[in-house]
Amino acid sequence: MSEAEDRKPRSDEARATFDPEITSEFAIPEGLAVARGSGESETTSEFAVPKGLESAQAETEPEGSAFNTPRTYSAKDAPPAFTPATGVPMLTLVTDAPWQDRMRTMLRMPVAERPALEPVARSEDEGPAVPRVLDLTLRIGELLLAGGEGAEDVEAAMFAVCRSYGLDRCEPTVTFTLLSITYQPSLVEDPVTASRTVRRRGTDYTRLAAVFRLVDDITDPETHLSLEEAYRRLAEMRRNRHPYPGWALTMASGGLAGAASVLVGGDVIVFVAAALGAMLGDRLAWLLAGRGLPEFYQFTVAAMPPAAIGVAFALANVDVKASAVVTGGLFALLPGRALVAGVQDGLTGFYITASARLLEVMYFFVAIVIGVLTVLYFGVQVGGELNPDAALNIQSRPVLQILASMVLSLTFAVLLQQERSTVLWVTLNGGVAWSVYGALRYTADISPVASTAVAAGLVGLFGQLLARYQFASALPYTTAAIGPLLPGSATYFGLLSIAQSRVDKGLVSLAQAVSLAMAIAIGVNLGAEISRLTLRIGSAGKRRAAKRTRGF
Repeated sequence: MSEAEDRKPRSDEARATFDPEITSEFAIPEGLAVARGSGESETTSEFAVPKGLESAQAETEPEGSAFNTPRTYSAKDAPPAFTPATGVPMLTLVTDAPWQDRMRTMLRMPVAERPALEPVARSEDEGPAVPRVLDLTLRIGELLLAGGEGAEDVEAAMFAVCRSYGLDRCEPTVTFTLLSITYQPSLVEDPVTASRTVRRRGTDYTRLAAVFRLVDDITDPETHLSLEEAYRRLAEMRRNRHPYPGWALTMASGGLAGAASVLVGGDVIVFVAAALGAMLGDRLAWLLAGRGLPEFYQFTVAAMPPAAIGVAFALANVDVKASAVVTGGLFALLPGRALVAGVQDGLTGFYITASARLLEVMYFFVAIVIGVLTVLYFGVQVGGELNPDAALNIQSRPVLQILASMVLSLTFAVLLQQERSTVLWVTLNGGVAWSVYGALRYTADISPVASTAVAAGLVGLFGQLLARYQFASALPYTTAAIGPLLPGSATYFGLLSIAQSRVDKGLVSLAQAVSLAMAIAIGVNLGAEISRLTLRIGSAGKRRAAKRTRGF
C-alpha cells in the first residue's frame, strides 16, 4: 500500500480499531466484522427481545406495554384466584346515604374496585387548582382530628372533599399529629403530595358539627359549593367563639363531679363538696394552662383538691362518704373521650394513631394517679381513716341514680362545647345507659365489665343512629353519654389501697378499672358497627374489611 493511500481517511470501523485515543471497553475489537446499522442507536436494554426470537404479536403490537394482556393468557383457562367464576361485582353507591358511610365504603375497598368518579358540573370552568383543593382538604382534616374525631372518619372526610372537586385518585393518610394527601393526575404524571401537622388540640364539638355540615354541603351535588365559599365558611368556623363561657365550664365541671358522687352513694353534702373540689381543680388547671404548663401537670394539680376535701372529711370524722367526694372528682378528669377514640382507631386498623392516643390516655391517667395518690398518702400518714371496703357498699337508688346520670351527661356535654340542640339527646342517651347498666348489675347480678360493655354498646348504637339521622358526627351523641359508666370508683379504691400499702388489692382494683374502660370503648365501637350493618350503602353488599386468619 502506497504512502498516499495511507493518508486517506479510514472507515469508522477502522478508526475505532486503530485509533489509540479510543479506549472505551465497548469499542469493536480488531478483526470482528459488524454489519453497519441504519444510523440509529442499537437497543441495548436487557428487556429487549433477543435476535432470532420471533414474536407472534410483533406485527400487531410493535411496542410492548405492561398494561397489555400477556400472550400466555387465555380467557377460557383463566385461573380462578384472580377472577371469580361469577365475575367481579360492580359497586354503585346509594346517593342518599350519608357521605361518611359512602366514603368509608370506598376507603375500605381496593383502589382497583372503587367506582369511577362521576363528573359534576362546578361553577369554575376548568375546575379549581389542585394545590388549593389539597390545602382545603388538609385544613378540614386538621379541624376534625384536633377535635377528637376518629382517624377513619377524618380520612373519609378528606376523601369526600377531594372527590367532590374532581380529584378522584387521591389517597389520604392520617396519623396522630400528621395529615397528608397524595393526588396522582394520571398513570404517567408525577403525583402531588401535601401535608399538614396538627400541633394543637381543643375540644369543641360545635365546631366539629360545623365542619361536618361543610363537608356534607361540599359532597352534595345539588349545592354546588365553590372552593371560595368553602374557604369562607372554614374561616368563619375558626373565628367563632366557643358556645359556653369559661365560668359555665367551671360550673359544669362541678355539676359533673357532684352528680358522679351521687351515683356512688353520696348525699347533698357530698354533692356540694365534690362540686367545690372539682371547680377548684378546674380553676387551678386553667391557671397552669395560662402559664404554658403541659397538660400532664394540669391533670396532676386538678386531681388534688377533690382528694384533699375527702381526706379533710376523714380527718374531721364527719359522718359523710369521703370516698364519694374523691370519686366524683375523678369522674370529671378521666379521659373517656380520648380512650374511646384510641380504641376505635385500633379496631378500625389505624394502629399508629391508636397507639399514640392510648399513650396519651396513659399519661393523663398517670397524672391523675400521682395527684390523688400524693394526697391520699399524706392523709393516711396523718391518721385519716379511709375505707377501701366501702366500694362494696354502694346503695342502689334507681330513680336518684338515673337522674344523677342524666345530670352528669348534661354537664359533660357542656364541657365538650356541644351544640344546644344535641344536649337533650345525649342527656337521654346517658340516662338509658345507666338504666341498662343498673338493671344488669344490681338486678340481674351480672359482672360489672359485662354490664358496662352492654350499656356502652347501646350508647354507641343510639348515638350512631342519631348521627345518621342528623347527617352529623356521632361523637356529640356518644361521648357525654358514656360519662356515667366511667370507672371512677374502681380507680379511687385502687389508689387508696396502694396508699395504705395493700399493693396487691390496689393493683386488682386498677386492673378492674382498666377492664371497665376497655369495655366502654369496645362497646361503643361495636354498637356503632352494628348500626352501620343496617344501612344500605351499595349494591355490592356491605362494607369490606381486611380479613386475616391464624395471625398472618
